[in-house]
Amino acid sequence: MTLSRPLSAYLALCRWLDRAALALCISAGLFLTGAVLAIVVLRYGFGLGFIQLQDAAGYAFAVLVAFSLPVTLARGGHVRVEVISEQLPPGYLRAADAVALVLFLIPVFGLLIRAYWPELAYSWSIRESSVETGGMQGLYLVKTALPVAAAMMILQGIAQVLAPRVRK
Repeated sequence: MTLSRPLSAYLALCRWLDRAALALCISAGLFLTGAVLAIVVLRYGFGLGFIQLQDAAGYAFAVLVAFSLPVTLARGGHVRVEVISEQLPPGYLRAADAVALVLFLIPVFGLLIRAYWPELAYSWSIRESSVETGGMQGLYLVKTALPVAAAMMILQGIAQVLAPRVRK
């Protein structure tokens, strides 16, 4: 089965975005692990605390959580709340995914982007930083992760429906 050129380009873009999000999640997870370990050792071993390191760990966690959603969706790891799908024909799951995409995924994540946009615009306008005294700059960049991840969820959901299934 050959795909049209625009569809192939779209699916290639979604694969690239998935790999970028996966790399970001791996990096954030590794950084978060090291930062929390350092925070604990410094605090309880040496009685030292660094607000900026704590902020960095929080920022890494936020990025990890936000971008793990589209990564999970691209790998089919999302939770299905269906009890009878195993007894139904194979085409049912594909049709159920398409219906769920149109009725739930696109509207919910589209609403998330729309509702969050004023907060994000304000955050960017003031170049928001940490609420902690002496904390890190760039909170507005971390807040950008949520609408970007929501847009990636929509793109990955559409790609899941449009991508041809490989028969086993």
